[in-house]
Amino acid sequence: MKNLQKPTKLDAVRELVGHGISGDSNATDINYRGKTPASQSDIDAKYAEMIKAWNDNEYQRDRASQYPNIQDVVVALAEKEEGNDTMWKEITAKRTKVKSDNPKPT
Repeated sequence: MKNLQKPTKLDAVRELVGHGISGDSNATDINYRGKTPASQSDIDAKYAEMIKAWNDNEYQRDRASQYPNIQDVVVALAEKEEGNDTMWKEITAKRTKVKSDNPKPT
C-alpha cells in the first residue's frame, strides 16, 4: 500500500518537479529553490490523478486497519511450525473475512 494520507497539491508539485521544494499544502505559496516551476494546469492534472489513485485504493486502507497485527502472525507461524495450526487457521480466516468485507473494486 502506497499512501495512507490523502495527497495535497504540494505533493503533486513535488511529483512534477522533484523534492526539495517547500510551500503550503494548497500549493499557493511555493519556494521552488531554483527548480523550474510547474504550470497550474500541470499541477491540477497531477493532483486529480493522485486523488483518483488514492480514492481507488480506499479498500487497501480499510483492509490494513483490520488485518491481524504482525506479532500475531509471527506467533501463529511459530506455533504452526511446532505442529499447532489452530492460531494460523484463525489468522487465515480473519484475513479472508477482511478481504470479503472490503473487496477490491473491479
